[in-house]
Amino acid sequence: MVKIACSAVLFDMDGVLIDSTPAVARVWTWWAIAHGFDPKEVVHAAHGRPSLTTVREYLPNADHLAENREVERREIEDTEGILPLPGAKELLQALPRERWAIVTSCTRPLAEVRLQAAGLPRPIAFITSNEIKHGKPAPDPYQKAAEALGFDAADCVVVEDAPAGVRSGKAAGAKVIGLLTLTDGEELRASGADWIVPNCAAISVMYASVDGTGNLALELNAEGAGGRLAGTP
Repeated sequence: MVKIACSAVLFDMDGVLIDSTPAVARVWTWWAIAHGFDPKEVVHAAHGRPSLTTVREYLPNADHLAENREVERREIEDTEGILPLPGAKELLQALPRERWAIVTSCTRPLAEVRLQAAGLPRPIAFITSNEIKHGKPAPDPYQKAAEALGFDAADCVVVEDAPAGVRSGKAAGAKVIGLLTLTDGEELRASGADWIVPNCAAISVMYASVDGTGNLALELNAEGAGGRLAGTP
């Protein structure tokens, strides 16, 4: 058991709250094959980063905006199999609405579609790639989310599943809980994750003041999520 005090919780979306892995894999596999790249490599590279970053990396001389529009169009249309991940809905319901945010590398239209498809509540602070200039692993996304809630990022806890997102949270000054939903523990640990648990089912809200004052108290317990708790308190 590990107990964590914080002012707010900042969640990545895909791979943390929502299982969109099949849809992401389908679209980026199509894109990789169309351009002669290794699909497995591209799918891994695309995870946790703005899609435009991946397009620019693999096609430096292409029409990046046109390529990205086509990727986004296909992702918006592909909602098959998008579901909330274990513990996600329960965790969000246990947190006061003014104490959590979603920080995603998706565009605003795609993020809205996926959140609705998964049936999860819409946050007060919803930071997408449309709201920031420098995406993950830069600190900007998580800094902006903390500011939107009225807190310093150093007083927040980030929940991430991708190395780029972990580095973003750490660069913003936050503590980071890494989830083993897609990435192995070694990669998360190397990226700077302070704690590693299987999924949101391992995170419980032990205290949340009804008037919005004071810290939240979180507890990490991997036993209830079918895994092992790793990290430092």
